[in-house]
Amino acid sequence: MATAGIGQSLVTQACIGARALSEGGHDDFNQGQVSCRVPGAAEFAIKNAMVGFDEVTPAEFVEAQVDATARPHRLAPPELPLHQAIYAARPDVGGIVHSHAPDGLVFGALDEPIVALSHEGALLSGQVSHFTDTSNTVLTIEVADRIAESLGDGVGVFLVNHGSVVVGKSVRHAVVHALMLERACRLQLTALSTRLPFSVSSSSDVDAKRNYIFADLSVKSYWNHLRRSVSRRSPEVQTWTP
Repeated sequence: MATAGIGQSLVTQACIGARALSEGGHDDFNQGQVSCRVPGAAEFAIKNAMVGFDEVTPAEFVEAQVDATARPHRLAPPELPLHQAIYAARPDVGGIVHSHAPDGLVFGALDEPIVALSHEGALLSGQVSHFTDTSNTVLTIEVADRIAESLGDGVGVFLVNHGSVVVGKSVRHAVVHALMLERACRLQLTALSTRLPFSVSSSSDVDAKRNYIFADLSVKSYWNHLRRSVSRRSPEVQTWTP
């Protein structure tokens, strides 16, 4: 393993998260990344460039530095700058997911905001911006810095005609948020396809949902469900527990 400075437990969480992302429709060959760190830390671990969400193990995470001038690991993904820029701009962030999940990609190409159509929409309404400067692979820190600026203090960014980036205060939160974004996009696309009016939650209900449905204890229960689901489909996960 090339992540000795990060901690086995954190990398294991990121690995379980990657498998959960695969189950949630985020696969695109070996593309996309999940990364993790202790919030505010100068180093983080990230899935290497050669493996997909569906197959990664803790041994295939590599260590990276938030400092974009540091020499990257030879297996670090090309879009490493994306993670470096967000971690540098957001000391509160402990996990990042970048993927090309289909519903999020399609929704992101529309000139539409996420609305509180569902519980997931209530969390994400007003929290996901659109980045339109380029749809190319994020290879430079300059582009990555602009994406981090678009993210601001939000939960995610649609990289228009490319994919999405979602963050959380832990890698568990980031994975749960990424799965929720894909579901919110799918539900809203379905509603939009009817061309009929639809209702959304009131602002008071949005506040209540965020305080209850998305409280840390609730996110922990969602994560535990994901871990059980991944363990049933991939029994080898049981051998990763430190």
